[in-house]
Amino acid sequence: MTQSQTRMTPPADPGFVPDAADFAELDEWFRHYDALAEAGDVAGTAELAMFPLNTVTDDAAGEGSARQLDRAAYLEMMGGVLGGGGDLRMESRRTPYFLTRSLAVVLTEAEFTLDGARQRVRYADLLVRTGGQWRFQTMVQGGWGGQPG
Repeated sequence: MTQSQTRMTPPADPGFVPDAADFAELDEWFRHYDALAEAGDVAGTAELAMFPLNTVTDDAAGEGSARQLDRAAYLEMMGGVLGGGGDLRMESRRTPYFLTRSLAVVLTEAEFTLDGARQRVRYADLLVRTGGQWRFQTMVQGGWGGQPG
């Protein structure tokens, strides 16, 4: 193998195996995020993000799309979702997959209740640990492609 080929290959990864404390830390992070979301504290949720934030979705026709949001665009988008008032409650079941000690993909099955109306959703988040803190960096959820913005 030439030196240029070696530089193109990631270092060998024996595979990170998370322990109970790793899972508990992510659970606590999401409890905090959910409390902010339920309270409509969009700015608080933005404090937990790593910008630019990737969003991936599709539309009713099945066309996928991706874009990056800066903090201002995130606040505008999520202000319409979380900041609309009303009684919002969320129940979520999350399954984290640790890629490494500082990268995790979290699959979520959730039920949102807004003013008594229920909606079930499935989504995924990519979380990145930086500066000793978890931050969400990519949000993946179907159905947002038809939204303005």
